[in-house]
Amino acid sequence: MKTIIVGVGGVTNGGKSTLSQFLHQKIHNSCIIAQDTYFKDDFVVPVDSNGFKQYDTLDALHMEEMMKEVYSWKEDPHEFLRRRGLIAKDSSTDDELYVLIVEGFLIFNHRPLNEMFDMRYFLEIPYDVCKKRRSMRVYAPPDPPNYFDGYVWPMYLQNREEMERITSEIVFLDGLKPKDEVLAAVYEDIHKEIARLQGQS
Repeated sequence: MKTIIVGVGGVTNGGKSTLSQFLHQKIHNSCIIAQDTYFKDDFVVPVDSNGFKQYDTLDALHMEEMMKEVYSWKEDPHEFLRRRGLIAKDSSTDDELYVLIVEGFLIFNHRPLNEMFDMRYFLEIPYDVCKKRRSMRVYAPPDPPNYFDGYVWPMYLQNREEMERITSEIVFLDGLKPKDEVLAAVYEDIHKEIARLQGQS
C-alpha cells in the first residue's frame, strides 16, 4: 500500500476548495480533510485590540482533532475511506495507492502537519482581487467593517512569512490564471507522482 499526502494552501478565497474538490473527483482512492471544519466555537476565539476576532491563527482551530484525522488516514487509508463510505467494503487493498488532500489556509504553518506533506501547493491572488472576492462571500458570523484591511490581509502576510520560514518546498500557483489551466497543471503533477510510485516494485 502506497500513499501520497497533498497540501493545498493559500490566501482566503484563492481557490483552495475548488482545486481540492477537482483533485478528489479526478484521483482514485482520494479524500479531503479541510482545515475550515476544525474552527473552535466563536465564543472562545479571542479578540484583538481593534475588536477583531482572531480567526486567522492556529489557536482558533482544533488542530489536535485535525491531526488525529490525518494520523487515522495515514495508519489505514483503506479503512478510513471505507468508514466514510468512499469505497466498497469488499474492495481490495492489494497494490492500491491512496491520496489524502489536506486543504486549508494555515496547513503549512503547523509544523507536525507540514512535515507530513509529500507535495505542497499554495494559491495566491493579489490584494485587490482577494478583497473583492471576500466581500462577495457570506460568512457566519459575517465580517465586521474593515475586517479585511484591519485583520485578514495583515494576518495573511504574517502567516505567509512564517510559512516560508518553515518550508521552501512549496509550488506557488497564480490564482489569476484560467481556472482550468491551474487545475490541469496540478493534476498532471500529482498524476506523474502517482505513476512513479505505482511503477516502483
